[in-house]
Amino acid sequence: MKYTAAIQNLGCKVNAYESESVEVMLKEAGFTIVPFSEKADVYVVNTCTVTNIADQKSRQMLHRAKKNNPDALVVAIGCYVQTHADSLSGDTAVDLMIGTDGKSRIVELIAKALKEGGVSSPVQDFDRALQYEMLPFPKSEQRTRAFVKVQDGCRQFCSYCAIPLARGPLRSREISDVVDEVKQLTDAGTKEIVLTGIHLTSYGVDRGHYELLSLIDALSDNPDLWRIRLGSLEPRFMKEEAVRTLAANPKVCPHFHLSLQSGSDATLKRMNRHYTTDEYRESCRRIREQFERPALTTDVIVGFPQESDEEFAESYAFVREIGFYRVHVFKYSMRDGTAAASLDGQIDSRIKAERSRAMLELSAGLKEQFERDSIGLTETVLIEEKTQDGWIGHTPGYLKAAVAGENHRPQELFTGTIGKELRIID
Repeated sequence: MKYTAAIQNLGCKVNAYESESVEVMLKEAGFTIVPFSEKADVYVVNTCTVTNIADQKSRQMLHRAKKNNPDALVVAIGCYVQTHADSLSGDTAVDLMIGTDGKSRIVELIAKALKEGGVSSPVQDFDRALQYEMLPFPKSEQRTRAFVKVQDGCRQFCSYCAIPLARGPLRSREISDVVDEVKQLTDAGTKEIVLTGIHLTSYGVDRGHYELLSLIDALSDNPDLWRIRLGSLEPRFMKEEAVRTLAANPKVCPHFHLSLQSGSDATLKRMNRHYTTDEYRESCRRIREQFERPALTTDVIVGFPQESDEEFAESYAFVREIGFYRVHVFKYSMRDGTAAASLDGQIDSRIKAERSRAMLELSAGLKEQFERDSIGLTETVLIEEKTQDGWIGHTPGYLKAAVAGENHRPQELFTGTIGKELRIID
């Protein structure tokens, strides 16, 4: 019998990569992939638990799947499953659970569940000796830019974050495995890769060394790879030598996402972030010294426990001072099992909303300023696809732009002037 399957991804770029790998495995096993909104025999929801809203969306998608087809096998995988296995085991919408480790067995587990029925729950606690779980490489299918997962797990234990509980200890892929995957991608036409992981700057630490720079160097030897873009980085990674090494590599994009979370030293200390605003500022200075007009992006949490009006004002002023291109703003969300959940001084939701609104307005202004300052500059766009806005792609600094003219194609480089041949779009 032929089965149909639908996949819904929630959360980060790591989840997206893993969802594509799951799709590859299901296709190779003979499943026909259909949209999640359609009736399917099997639904797979790759869940997220970074915030309460993410938890809620995960539950909603699982129940939506069962509503689409009450007779379907609904499979919950990923971070929310890992941290909420007990509560999910009593949810009648869920038939099979797989945590953040074990996705490589999904076809085997689905086949068993389809044959035997009933709820199966192979969610295991993490072992310190846990190894990186290899998944099939997602197929490029003429994709210009592709995400490549190189690392899993985190040991930072920021006081607000449940991800170490959901993802477990640090595990890194072998450099040779990553090089092989990128070679397959570029052979299929991919020109830009985005290196991603749960804590990317810890790549290789489980083997005794920080190896991210070595990985980038190895990937740069691929002549068909034009651009290397980096996922979220820790500010402390951007030391003088690291920044100089990155700047000397013409394939590294001048776009750096440095996680901030707060511009107040007192708040950073309660968050268990391992840097000060002075150290963060210095990292940004080094980047701007070595790269010509780099795009700096970040994350900021507002309404962290005990965040006073003065601390929020410090955070707001720091974000404005650094002058980011984009700022992702999150209202603090209490996560069970984290140190911050037990702190006194939880902030009222109304105050969180006010601070979020103010920070978002600042972010919008900074983005507008960065784009306005880009007008008149010569940039090269790597064309990705044609939309209603025309042929679009991204600059090395991740400005999304439409290019003039109709005679273009994906995986083509186009150089022009912003405001003339290139038009910035959202």
